Amino acid sequence: MRYSLCYPKHGGKPQCVRLLLALALLGLILNATADSMPTLNTVPEVDLNRYVGTWYEIARLPNWFQKKCSADVVATYTLLPDGRVSVVNSCKGKNGLTTQAEGIARRATANGPNSKLKVRFAPKLLSFLPFVWGDYWIISLASDYSYAAVGEPSRKYLWILSRAPQMEDALLQSILDEIKRLGYDLSGLIRTEQAGQ
Repeated sequence: MRYSLCYPKHGGKPQCVRLLLALALLGLILNATADSMPTLNTVPEVDLNRYVGTWYEIARLPNWFQKKCSADVVATYTLLPDGRVSVVNSCKGKNGLTTQAEGIARRATANGPNSKLKVRFAPKLLSFLPFVWGDYWIISLASDYSYAAVGEPSRKYLWILSRAPQMEDALLQSILDEIKRLGYDLSGLIRTEQAGQ
């Protein structure tokens, strides 16, 4: 799950240009970090017809592109005719207003597993630039598709997603135990406040 840095300000047009260089630099840093880490395994295969739909964020590692999100973080995925996935992320800020970001996801490599995706929130005209695509790796998935864990090779980013707004503590802890075995440092984990919590 990725959030755009190009949120419209005060109802105006998104301000993206000044952030592209920062994204490029971050991409270089993450690639260097990922190269020094042990391989992060994903689930072997995903039935995208079952994976699409609405997911609620249960927890995440802190990240700069979600710093405005304080509650009700939701991702909605829709399978497109060409096999790509439409991504709509929304969250409620501290001011109570809901912010939304729209993106697109595709397979990371044509012949690779569909559990390794790339997601772009930058404008379509910039899609030829590799650094506007972020890794979206499905590293854990319930057999009934009721929860998922999404990460990326550097292990700097992590999202625990559920089909329901809340998750039992025991289930969350078992997922986190699995994630720790994959080499994640979860000391900064943020529990997401969802409506009804």
